[in-house]
Amino acid sequence: MESSRRQQAQADLGMNFIREDQKREAALAKEQERIARKEAKRQQMMSMPSYRLMVKTSTYMDKYFLDPILGFILPAGVGDALSSVLAFPFVYYSLCVVKSIPLTLAVIYNILMDVLIGAIPFCIGDLLDVFKRSYIENLRLITGYIEDDKEIINKVNKKAFWTAVFIAVICWLIYLVISWAISLGTSVYDWISSWF
Repeated sequence: MESSRRQQAQADLGMNFIREDQKREAALAKEQERIARKEAKRQQMMSMPSYRLMVKTSTYMDKYFLDPILGFILPAGVGDALSSVLAFPFVYYSLCVVKSIPLTLAVIYNILMDVLIGAIPFCIGDLLDVFKRSYIENLRLITGYIEDDKEIINKVNKKAFWTAVFIAVICWLIYLVISWAISLGTSVYDWISSWF
């Protein structure tokens, strides 16, 4: 009888320790279940064919320098166009799998910077392209989102607006560089054809 009076007094004072323990255990179980679901989703996302394709693409394009080699070997602009096409899995994955618009903007920004650098004529862009590792950077950003890296997520989210603005500026710069390269190529062609 005394213990029921004590329990009633504790309950009246808001000191129901048994109920608090049950709530704490339920919250802990719920958090562990959330962590397990998140880990399962992470494993599923990293085992997708598109993720494996991104890993291989970034390895070949940046670590083995296939990106600048394509720009150097193929005719003007073809290497950069092919390089851009190979970047589509990164855009797809960030937009459709990770479902993050700020991440997608960051990925597109990196791709366009790579195109802008590669579009500089006279092999200068191809030489500079050796130092621009856009595929590895995009893979690092996407993996950071998958692994819930707060630093990467906050950095990308904070820069989202300015990234969108810079994308518009870079598109305009790409247009200017390509127009300049075409006019320069036409001038060189006219100069060469005047000799023959």
